[in-house]
Amino acid sequence: MTSLSDGPSRATMRDVAALAGVSLKTVSRVVNGESGVSADVRDRVAAAVLRLDYRPNLAASNLRRTVARTGLLGALVQDLSNSYSAGLLRALEDGARPHRTAVLAASLDEGIERERELVHDLVSRRVDGLVIMPASERQDYLVTELRSGPPVVFVDRPPRGIVADSVMVDHALGARLAAAHLLEQGHRRVAGLFHLARISTVQDRLAGYRAAHEALGLTPDPGLVVTDLSTADEAAAAVLALLDLADPPTAIFAGRNILAAGAVAALAERGLRRTVALVGFDDFPLADLLDPPLTVIRQDVGRIGRTAAEMVFGRIGGDTQTPRQVVIEPTLVTRGSGEIPPPA
Repeated sequence: MTSLSDGPSRATMRDVAALAGVSLKTVSRVVNGESGVSADVRDRVAAAVLRLDYRPNLAASNLRRTVARTGLLGALVQDLSNSYSAGLLRALEDGARPHRTAVLAASLDEGIERERELVHDLVSRRVDGLVIMPASERQDYLVTELRSGPPVVFVDRPPRGIVADSVMVDHALGARLAAAHLLEQGHRRVAGLFHLARISTVQDRLAGYRAAHEALGLTPDPGLVVTDLSTADEAAAAVLALLDLADPPTAIFAGRNILAAGAVAALAERGLRRTVALVGFDDFPLADLLDPPLTVIRQDVGRIGRTAAEMVFGRIGGDTQTPRQVVIEPTLVTRGSGEIPPPA
């Protein structure tokens, strides 16, 4: 009979320290959420923890979490009015209902300080867990808030500076599928509309857009790439400016659903809805009823929300396994707008 001791030995804190090139005390500080560790060192320790599948003893903190439940789950998304955020929250609510837990939700609007304030407020309210779509580029600040507080799961964007559970779509793959689809139709002037360039998901989508071109030996025209667009009006203005170029784009990839809505409005204004091809990232209500229906990269928002709920309630219930990173593949949904050929 094979015993547990016959298998590979479990990684220790000393193993993590050796791989990260730091002291045992430093590893202890990172794992226990203590301050006084630089961002670079924290990243190295976090990477070593994931690589070695190191599992710290979380029994004490889990005991503190389960002693007095409040029946509240905090959820911080970017924009409650956005269809992606709304779908995510619905899935979280469905996942919370069997646990007799209510969801407290708020919009971050890409506000870094707002994120920190809301996290502090929710932790002060003793929520049982947190689901966060972060606005901040790093989340080191959470180590103090969450030292013995609620478990946290990140959605849409990966955590940086801390080790935590996360679930998101493969953003680079989705953008590559969108741009490749337009290029396969024969387009060579494919514009790209993107949200804030500082956001990791935008960087991934930009990389996917470029990778689709590079796969065909092409280099996208930087003059056709517009970043830091936050609203439909900004996207519409950007598209109108692109259409006024001496050599305008024959196709557009909108890297966010709100940007796709702006692109549709601009093309309608110029009477080009059936002339310029368009693919959007993220589906949204009535996209299939547009003229022509909008081709999109669809994220399985329900699955993302359900997975996040399973993760956070697993932690609340005492799960101490190594933090997981779940990446879900998006799908291309062809409806008509993305299949418009370039001018002859």
